[in-house]
Parts: sequence; C-alpha cells; structure tokens
Amino acid sequence: MRRPHTPYRLLSASLSAILIAVLLAIFPAQSPADGPADNNPATVRPIPPPGIEIDSTKATELGQRCAAIRKRWGDLVQAASASKTPQESARIDTLAAEVLVFPRSVEMALELNQFYRPIELQFAERLLGEAERRIEVIRGGGNWRDVVLTTGPMNPLPDRKPIEQGKTYSVIGGYQSEIDGSYQPYGLVVPAGMTSSDARPRRLDLWFHGRGEKLSEVAFLGGQWSAIGEYSPDDTFVLHPYGRYSNAFRFAGEVDVHELLGHIRKNLPVDGHKISVRGFSMGGAACWQFATRYPGQWFAANPGAGFSETAEFLDFFQGEPVKDSAPWYQQKLWNLYDGPPYAVNLAHCPTVVYSGELDRQKQAADIMEAALARHDIQMTHIIGAKTEHKIHPDSKLEIEDRLASLASSRSIQVPTSLEFTTYTLSHHRIHWIDIQGLGEHWTEANVRAVVSGPLAIKIDTKNITRLRVDFAAGQWPGRPRGKVSIEIDGDTFDATGINAPMVASDRSLRCEMMLVDGNWQLLSDSNRQTIGLRKCPGSQGPIDDAFNGSFVFVLPSGTSSDAVVQAWYEQESKHAMQQWRKHFRGDVRVVRDDEVDDTWIESANLILFGDSRTNRVIDKLSSSLPIRWDEKEIAIGDRTQPSRGRVVAMIYPNPLNPNRYVVLNSGFTFRQYDFLNNARQTPKLPDWAIIDVTNGATSRDPGKIDAAGFFNESWQP
Repeated sequence: MRRPHTPYRLLSASLSAILIAVLLAIFPAQSPADGPADNNPATVRPIPPPGIEIDSTKATELGQRCAAIRKRWGDLVQAASASKTPQESARIDTLAAEVLVFPRSVEMALELNQFYRPIELQFAERLLGEAERRIEVIRGGGNWRDVVLTTGPMNPLPDRKPIEQGKTYSVIGGYQSEIDGSYQPYGLVVPAGMTSSDARPRRLDLWFHGRGEKLSEVAFLGGQWSAIGEYSPDDTFVLHPYGRYSNAFRFAGEVDVHELLGHIRKNLPVDGHKISVRGFSMGGAACWQFATRYPGQWFAANPGAGFSETAEFLDFFQGEPVKDSAPWYQQKLWNLYDGPPYAVNLAHCPTVVYSGELDRQKQAADIMEAALARHDIQMTHIIGAKTEHKIHPDSKLEIEDRLASLASSRSIQVPTSLEFTTYTLSHHRIHWIDIQGLGEHWTEANVRAVVSGPLAIKIDTKNITRLRVDFAAGQWPGRPRGKVSIEIDGDTFDATGINAPMVASDRSLRCEMMLVDGNWQLLSDSNRQTIGLRKCPGSQGPIDDAFNGSFVFVLPSGTSSDAVVQAWYEQESKHAMQQWRKHFRGDVRVVRDDEVDDTWIESANLILFGDSRTNRVIDKLSSSLPIRWDEKEIAIGDRTQPSRGRVVAMIYPNPLNPNRYVVLNSGFTFRQYDFLNNARQTPKLPDWAIIDVTNGATSRDPGKIDAAGFFNESWQP
C-alpha cells in the first residue's frame, strides 16, 4: 500500500548503496547462530568472540592516547574546581560522559581483544579525535548542544567522500549509568531544521539494534556516526541505544534504554506524548518487550522479526525442547520477558508489526497474533513480499505512513479506562494505576479500572494485594473538587467517608489501598506503618534484579575450612565480575568485607560472596536472614541439606537498608551457554537456591541445584 504523502524520506539509490557498503564493512553478514550446533554445553564458543591480532605499537599508541585524553579531562575538572564556581564545576560534571565514553570504548576494545576489522582501528582514532575536540569545546564554555550537536558526519572509509550532512545527520555520545557508574554509548539521528537553540518539542523513535556478537562500543559508535539507519522520519529524533552489548535489551540492557531516554530528554526538546519503540531482529524482540511492559509510555510500537517468547522459539530455532528440560522455577521466570502473557496490554499501545514473508523469524509475530486474538485484538501485520530477514522497501513506506498517522492523532488526555496485566512488580504501572503488591509473583495479575462518574472510580483486580491510584497534577478527568468514591472488588470507599480520597487543587488525585483479610482498606499514614517487610516495586527479586540497580561486589576476607567451597568462592566471584565486564560492558566495583561502610550500604546492592564464617558482612546480617547455615547443615524453609560442599545463593532486602538488596554468592544467573541465543537469556535462579559445588560450575549452572524457590510476599520461604 502506498500513499502520496508520507514523512519517510527514501534515501537516494547512490546514498543507499554507500550506507549499505559502510554497514557491511562494520557489521559483516553472519550466518544465524540458531541451531543444534549451539546446543552442546561442552563446546560453547566464546561470546564475545576474540578479535584480530593488531600491531602492538598501534595498541600502545591508542592506550597512550586514551590516557592523555583522561589527563586532559582531569586537568579541566581540576581547573573548574579551583575556580570555586559551583556552576562551572556542575557544567563540567554533566558533560563528562559525552567525552569519556570515547576513550573508554577504545580501552574496552583493547582490554577484551575486540577489534574485529582494520576499519575499527580507524574508528578508534576518530573517536579519540572527537573526544579531544569536545574537550576544547567544553574548555571554551560550550554546553551540551555545543558539544554533541556540532559533531557532524564522519567519513566512514578512507577512500570514500564524507556523507553530506544535509538536513539530517547522526551524532554519537554517552551517558553515565547509575548501575555501575560506567559511560555507555548511544547514537542519535538529528532531524531536519533542528538548530542549537531550537526548543520546539519533536517526536522521538527509539530504535533497537539487531544481534551483533562483534558489536563492541567502537564498532557501535563508528557505525552510528557513519549512517542514519533504516528509518529517519521527518522532524523526528531517532535514538539508538547500545543496550549494553548483545543481550536483547534485557536486564541492564533494559535499564540502559530508560536511563538513556532520560538523558536525552534532559538535553533535547522531546515531545513526551510522541515516543515510539521500534526495532528489527533482536531489536524486534526488544520492541515486543518494551511495548508489552510499558504500554502507556509509547504512542506506537513497531517490532520486526526477532522473538516474542522463550519456549516455542527455542524449540523451533534451536531444536531445544526447553519445556521438557527447564526447571519449574525457570519456566515461571520466562514471564519476566515473554510477550504473549502480556498481550492484552497492547490495547494501550498501537502496534504495527512487520515480517518478511520468507523469514523464519516471522514465528514471533505469528505467536503474538494468536495471543492478541485471544483478547479480541486483530494484529496489524505488514508482510514484505518474498522477503527473508530484512525490511522490504515498500513495507517501509507503509510502516512509516501508519506511524506518522498514529503520532499525529496521539491524544494527550489520560485514558479514563485501563486494563493491565503483569506477573512481577518489576513491571507494575500504566498511567494512573500502579500495582504495589501481588498475592503471588510469577502468576498472572490483572487490574481493570475506569473513571465511572464525575467523582467515582471502579476497579476489579486479580492476584493484587496493594494498589495505588495516582493521577498527577492536571490529570484527574472528573469533577474538579470533592471526595471520590472508589469501588474495588466489591468493597466501596464511599465519598461520604472520612478517609475518602479528595481531588486536590492542582487536579491531582492520589490514594493507596491494601487487601487485608480479604477486604480492601485505604492506607493512611497510621496503618501504613503496620505493613512490615513486603515485596514491592524495586524489591521483589529474583536474584538478577539486584544487577538492575547500583551494586558492588563484596569479597570475603576469611577462608572457608571447606576447600571445595573456598575454591568455588574464588572462582565464582571472579566469573561474576568477568562476565559483568564482558557481557554487560560494565565497570566492576569491588571491595572487601571490611571496607563496606555506610555509604555503600546506602547507595548500592551488596553482592556478597562467602558465608558467615568468611565474610564479615554476611556474619553481621545472618541473624536477620531467613536461612540457617552452619558447619553442619543449610536450612531454608522446609528444605535442609548438609553444608559440606554446598553454598547458598539468594536475594533479600538488606536488613541494614531495606531499600537495597543483599545477594549471596551469585552474579547475574545466566551463563556462557545462554549467550549463544538471546532467547535463552532469562533468569536461571529464583529468589534462593542451595547449590552443591562439589564438581564445580559449568557453562550452564554454578553447580548442582539441590533446592530452589521463591520467597513469599513477606520475604519468607
């Protein structure tokens, strides 16, 4: 289908050819990894793979140049501090990531042997040159726009003319992650007409990249700087997250997207009502994830190919019948990212789906189409005729035409009727409904809510124990004054009641309710204090959730009398830190148990290795944890095992600061075998596990799992 007026700009044939050549030079075509060859845990190929051998003199020169850039930046910071002008120091601090992301990227490639093609050495040189340029712009008083938006296009290949900037061009940069303080990269397409002083809000499309096992930071930044990608709609920012490498934008990759979007919205005039999520291949999988989990945040979603769930995809593509082999708790945890269980949420996120007619990954769309049909939603599915794993040019036109129509018709009014499904408090909010407690995690929870009158709300819930109604300032759509009657699951808080919520003068409305002995009660300051420790958003597990926020590894100062366990502590803590660095591209923060002070307790999740006899922090907390672990046995709930040759892995709110976690003896829980296919990258352990480490760890498991389970909503076995 073609229409005469579309905001999508087709590239000229010559420019398209140049961009294709550039992208192939950066990201050469790879044969699909999907298949039985990647199903043998004993022969796991390394991810990321080793790079090419580079000249030692060149490596030394790049390292020295990185160090020189860091020194120049340090001198600039010191000069700003010496000026004793707080505003100047603050300006410098806010721009650090936009400079230091470049030497960090080159240092990562050198450290991890991740130069894969000679062109990437040239990218490294140019990225460092850009860092040097930015330091001078900042030294001269430049602000964020002066530093970033003046970058302009990069000549991608030495024998090729620069791509003309024209009216649309790409820039690159970085932001600082709150997870580990690392500088993470991004790419950004700047639309036609955008000037350094322009304050007019514009649409923004998030574009999620496909799988790239060789997608180092240098390759990503070089590629983003060289080309504008598949789509560049008129008058639209297109934001390309790195997503912390190639993890389908899950876990820290999911956090990366939210943090980056916040960074860009601080610096550019983004229309908050016109943000979309889009992607292809692995990026299409990410698009399904963000659309179903955060449906109220986007004006549209546009997934292409990829995968939308775990079990059927792995069975179909890998010949791996995981429904027959995965433990029960792993199958429950698939609901952290599987799309079909959340399909009803797309009623609040208009979705335009693309598949190539001949693409095996059309399977993802077919699965979601069936899931949507069960909720009386007919999926809009654009299919590229006789097309394999790519986007058909005619389909691009139709997709962009539909998204432009959705953007222009996007309402700024808050919906008065909502339905939302979740399985975890990791994903808990849509518009003015905020789920704060579940009866049972990893089981379907659903809420339907409607503003049923000028001063009335009706709510029906399933598997929900705490719920907030939260209309922000100006959002309450009913009568501008008075008490609001709320009916929830047959219980009514009548508007005549003394504790009934009241519309505020700024047209906001807020209240919280809790299910107590089968009946709903309004929470007040007095009865809120009686709730006690409960799972809530940001404190709900499983173990992997600790790595979605600020954390520090805490190593034991003592030595276990069990030589097998001691060796495992040493090897597994090293493994956790190495894999964080390699797979999530993070900076590793590590202290000894005698170095944990109030600052760490306040600011970070503590990833503790050892036990109460080897780690002082675990010893201090042991009486407050719901386990018993001594020299003879380990007991959690009704499960007891001999302690010889065994360890406990678990997550729990830090008794010294319940707003943060403590984790015992685990990094993120999927391992090298799971790196080979993004659909495998799901949590492998629940809230707790007793692990037999007698035979050590494997590419799939930290040891033999003797017992594992979830804590209940009160954080008890």
